[in-house]
Amino acid sequence: MKIDVTALCAGQPQPFNGAEMSAIDKRPLAGTVAIRSFGLAGDMVADTEHHGGPDMAVHHYPRDHYAEWDAWLGGHDVLSRPAAFGENIVAEGLTEDAVHIGDRFRLGSALLEVSQPRKPCWKIEHHFGRKGMVARIAKQHNCGWYYRVIEEGAAQAGDTLERVEIGHAVWSVAHVFAKFYDPAHKPTREECEQLAALPRLSDDLRGEARARL
Repeated sequence: MKIDVTALCAGQPQPFNGAEMSAIDKRPLAGTVAIRSFGLAGDMVADTEHHGGPDMAVHHYPRDHYAEWDAWLGGHDVLSRPAAFGENIVAEGLTEDAVHIGDRFRLGSALLEVSQPRKPCWKIEHHFGRKGMVARIAKQHNCGWYYRVIEEGAAQAGDTLERVEIGHAVWSVAHVFAKFYDPAHKPTREECEQLAALPRLSDDLRGEARARL
């Protein structure tokens, strides 16, 4: 599987909600972008307790979902931006049902590995100025995902994102997200055991799965 990347985006922490800072407002980067173990050069996180680190180095939110969001929101200026959901990779043609934990993708000279779904939080709703988005993501499983960086490298807009290895094929991003965040799909004990032992799942989610046993 191979898709075109239309933009690589980064942001710096900015005032967001009173004293709260956020780097969700990301903008396209020009030219060749270094991809390091901590993420894209020039990209930072404000909340280091809940974001960032090797397992959340690069964020991908499918542009495939934008049209449905536009209809649900009744139109929104934020959706006209390349990275409306704070994603680093802007691309269409790859969604949560078709991506698995541990899948590896080549982007430019970098090698990325899917590590976990993105957990939605209040900052998305504040960014759009609309309540109900987190609940909709929990129900629809249109969450996006994170990559860890297996091999550092560089890429630019116009490069392809090519899957070179399928990881844990039973556990798509959508499936894992549902088990952790959708109350209608609570995991069984056996599923928690499987998730806790999933080698390429992020440390945080494996720990959460163990805590549920």
